Amino acid sequence: MSSSGNTALWTTSSGRFTVGPAPVPQPAPGELVVRAEAVAVNPVDAVSGLLRHVVYPKLRYPVVLGSDVAGTVTGVGTGVERFRIGDRVVGYAAGQEQHRNSSAEGAFQHHVLLLERVTTEVPADLSPEQAAVLPLAVSTAAAGLFEPDQLALPLPTADSAERNGVVLVWGASTSVGANAVQLARAAGYAVIGTASPKNHAFVQSLGAEAVFDYRDDAAARRILEELADQELAGTLAFGRGSLTRTLPIVRAATGSGRLASAYPTPATTIRARLAQRHGVHVTAIWGGRPTRSEVGPAIFRDFLPDALRTGRYRATPTASVVGTGLDAIPAALAELRAGVSARKLVVTLP
Repeated sequence: MSSSGNTALWTTSSGRFTVGPAPVPQPAPGELVVRAEAVAVNPVDAVSGLLRHVVYPKLRYPVVLGSDVAGTVTGVGTGVERFRIGDRVVGYAAGQEQHRNSSAEGAFQHHVLLLERVTTEVPADLSPEQAAVLPLAVSTAAAGLFEPDQLALPLPTADSAERNGVVLVWGASTSVGANAVQLARAAGYAVIGTASPKNHAFVQSLGAEAVFDYRDDAAARRILEELADQELAGTLAFGRGSLTRTLPIVRAATGSGRLASAYPTPATTIRARLAQRHGVHVTAIWGGRPTRSEVGPAIFRDFLPDALRTGRYRATPTASVVGTGLDAIPAALAELRAGVSARKLVVTLP
């Protein structure tokens, strides 16, 4: 690594942020370096204190956080044939994953090291700010839908046929949920979602055939009525309380009995063991799994480029630019903790 020419937002083990110099990464085989132009913030970036040590127990501090980055390629490692210097790309910065554990791969800096397998081209009509909303949300949704130990659904292709069965996305207006709706539809499944009423039209515009108010006490009954004689191919649970709300639906519906929760916590493990008695297979989604599985390149290399270029897939939710420069990221994280609906907070790095 070069010892100068880069700047990063460093985070200490106590959660303190400092903008300071960082090495410029040099790409190894299968890697590329991107000059960041926009980064998005995610809930996992906003956790602090002991919770961060629970989520990332082996992370080395000080660390550069961040998973979502869009920008321009400035360096390409051997074996990377899809990209050239000057290409516009968006990718999953995998530095917080245990098998990477590298600040060079944190998004919150000017020069970011990315894995080719979870990087995709940005079409000319898509701004870096809007592109930056994609990586972690896409990866998490894809992990829940397609990883063999999750819902294990067939991967989407350019000509996926319509399939029997319905995918239920609880929390469909969340960043991950919105991408899950699109990916499930691209794989050929009908989709039912839940969201607050103000976001129903948004979720339907992504391809959901029906959307229900998650706060409605009768939501489970209404969803089961909507399913009628259709099979439930799988259920994704996003948002607080979603596992509790979806378990009765999966138990009552016919279908795979698979339910993937976005909360990889000990409580989810306990609930999974209890649910087995009722024929429900509950799993916890880890959003970074596609960085090392075949799902990653199947989505980022084989599906997204053409789907984004042709408009078959939308970069969603809407990017909300809340600042410019690395020193604006802590405020963006604070705003995220306060609550965000149907939009993604983005910081530009000019």
